[in-house]
Amino acid sequence: MSTTQAPWPIAAVLFDLDGTLIDSAPDLGAAADLMRLHRSLPSLPLEQYRPMAGAGARGMLEIAFGVGPDDPSFEDLREEFFGNYARCMRERTTIFAEVPELIEALNAMGLPWGVVTNKSQRFTIPLTQGMALFETARTVISGDTTPHPKPHPAPMLEAARQLGVPAASCLYVGDDERDIVAGHAASMRTVAATYGYLGKKTDVKAWGAHAIIDSPLALLNWITKA
Repeated sequence: MSTTQAPWPIAAVLFDLDGTLIDSAPDLGAAADLMRLHRSLPSLPLEQYRPMAGAGARGMLEIAFGVGPDDPSFEDLREEFFGNYARCMRERTTIFAEVPELIEALNAMGLPWGVVTNKSQRFTIPLTQGMALFETARTVISGDTTPHPKPHPAPMLEAARQLGVPAASCLYVGDDERDIVAGHAASMRTVAATYGYLGKKTDVKAWGAHAIIDSPLALLNWITKA
């Protein structure tokens, strides 16, 4: 774990969802791979989908079909992907190891915590309501809760408002560069999680996070030094 010192007490901890708290790559990959199978294309292994799982539909469609948002077929493919994912999103998704212990420790410390994700409410709500882990979450902000998703600071600021704490007293943990950008834009301390989904040729140090952790429980070491 690399770290810099935090000069103020942390009042709340916010997390990204996919790739930080939960491992949804198996279901995301399965939703995209089903589209390949329906087109008589060979199945791809999960290992090919996993690095791009943090990018959601965009990442999965890039792996499955090599298309991006600028492709004329992207919108239709994305809607098909969303339909597949809605039907399977709780079949293979699990909580990362050490995350339950981390949340238990935060609760014991009296630190409120919550989620800020770019996943839309149609997926975020069923997922979080279906997992006991999130029963103590004080806020869950989805990608469409505010007019702008990350890397815009709006969802971060809304989470702090709902928690009733200054944004500058919040810590945000995520596994994507846009998480760190959004955290900085909201004047939050930021932690990059390397155990989640890292895309192609990722240089985590270049993101400028205040700390980098390679396991969930490593976060506690940083918090207790803050």
